Amino acid sequence: MKKRTLNNLDLTVYEETLPNGLGVYVIPKENGNGIYATFSTNFGSNVEEFGVNGKKKMCKVPLGVAHFLEHQMFEQEDGIDPMKFFEDRGAMTNAYTSNTKTTYLFSGPDHFKENINYLLDFVQNPYMTDETVEKEKGIIIQELGMYENNPYFKLRSGSLLQTFVKHPVRYNIGGTVESVKKTTRDDLYRCYHTFYHPTNMFVVVSGNVDPKETIAIIMNNQDGKEQKEAPKITYKKYSEPDQCKKEFGKIKMDITIPKISLNYKMNISRMKDLDLRKFLIYMDILFNVKFGTTSRFHERMLKEGILTEELDVASVRTDQHIVYMMSAETKYPDLLLNAIKEELESLEIEKEDLERKKRVYWSSYVYMTDNIRAINGKVMGNINTYGYIIDDDYSEIKNLNLKEMKKYLENANFNHCNVFMIEPNCKK
Repeated sequence: MKKRTLNNLDLTVYEETLPNGLGVYVIPKENGNGIYATFSTNFGSNVEEFGVNGKKKMCKVPLGVAHFLEHQMFEQEDGIDPMKFFEDRGAMTNAYTSNTKTTYLFSGPDHFKENINYLLDFVQNPYMTDETVEKEKGIIIQELGMYENNPYFKLRSGSLLQTFVKHPVRYNIGGTVESVKKTTRDDLYRCYHTFYHPTNMFVVVSGNVDPKETIAIIMNNQDGKEQKEAPKITYKKYSEPDQCKKEFGKIKMDITIPKISLNYKMNISRMKDLDLRKFLIYMDILFNVKFGTTSRFHERMLKEGILTEELDVASVRTDQHIVYMMSAETKYPDLLLNAIKEELESLEIEKEDLERKKRVYWSSYVYMTDNIRAINGKVMGNINTYGYIIDDDYSEIKNLNLKEMKKYLENANFNHCNVFMIEPNCKK
């Protein structure tokens, strides 16, 4: 068992890789309010084609299959509903799929041994029949329909669809109605046996637990299960162009005020000589200083009536590109777009702005230490994104400086962008 201290955060991560390849990470918090446990696989919606054990022919699966599999895992042969199981023991359970992972979780103050064993058992014992798969299709299609009526979801999905040309990140995590309809039991089992092997999964437990005892419980659980040899997975590589698929797109929905998203697409795969993580931190600071709720830009846009709420900046990253999506609600889309572009003509910020954001960054990390869910999310995100835990965020933040920031931002390319807009059905 390895012991890793998170610098200046008064937290320790205990790590163990079990004989079957499962990674286990425990972050004890004696005064933590209960226990939060996650069981994740590095399998998300970005996987559309993959190869196994050196086979030349790639396997192509329907869009949204990772999300479909997440739903299907809650079907159990013994008829027990996992949600009811945890509820009866005073715990909450859930699951979610992202572009890069699928996570199953529970949180609760008591019955930890029983709960963690059940979490591992129900995720590692799939039960899928043609009947259960068909039944789930209706549920997922209904879920997709709900998202289609959400203007914020449509703004994001529309932006991604016209930004990316080839990479499957352009599609909704849940897929499409057509892809859900054609998903089969064989598709789901094929993905399960490929991506739900312990070597591609990891457990993170945070809260009021003993690390040695926790690892022993999980190890004992895994020792009693037979596992096939770990598959060697290859993923399809996408030659995604830097240019956006479309420069402009719009749809109409039942809203009262137009919503707009300005999307910048940047190639990050060419930044061989730079610390990519640091580049992304500096970019985050830039957007926060320029467009955050405390920025002069935000104050001016509200005063002039161009913005009705804050400007949201989100990002989506692949192995080749990162897209910054700047979205807002506005009655004056053209004025807002021109104002944003003018603001980005200069990437300079003041030293006091950088120092203030550094303090905000660090305070958010300190605040995280009181939240077992946030602690779990930090470790889980590190493992999924980097394959290891970043244990010195403090020094990383402390050493940020204007000279280095200027050097890094010289690599920011704002040449490739597009606009996606949602207009009201009827203008009143």
